[in-house]
Amino acid sequence: MWTIAVASANPAKINAVKQCFKSNFPEQTIKVSGYAVASGVAEQPLTSAETLLGAQNRLQALKLQIAADYYVAIEAGLDIDMTFAWMLIEHNGKLGKARSASLMLPPEALHLLAEGLQLGDAMDQLFGTTNIKQAGGAIGLLTHNHLSRASVYQQALTLALIPFLNPQRF
Repeated sequence: MWTIAVASANPAKINAVKQCFKSNFPEQTIKVSGYAVASGVAEQPLTSAETLLGAQNRLQALKLQIAADYYVAIEAGLDIDMTFAWMLIEHNGKLGKARSASLMLPPEALHLLAEGLQLGDAMDQLFGTTNIKQAGGAIGLLTHNHLSRASVYQQALTLALIPFLNPQRF
């Protein structure tokens, strides 16, 4: 059995990791657990570089906290007027990484972010939802639930698995 540690207690992120590993390694028994660890960056990263640093910090903190076969960190942030997330997966010292799809944010959301709100809180305020970041996220709201945070994360996580799916190449 593989143990997979996720640097988050967010159910949407944990579920995305679980579905990604089940899809890519269907014969493998897995146990996926989430752990709250600090990113060491602002609660709402405002650049791609800051978002990547947050994911890297979460990954390192997770490795100090728990022993696992795979370590996964997902950090969502902004890149100008869009939101996206960095995915990092580490196994036996090898690192896989990818960025999720980016999506445009409404001007009202960008205004609330500039005032210091986190994206989930801004979206909850604009759409009248509660804790959307642990459900479909801004992605779900803005695509009328054609996509969800977990579905977009699962795709990016599969891309981050490329070095492990093709070990002879990496």
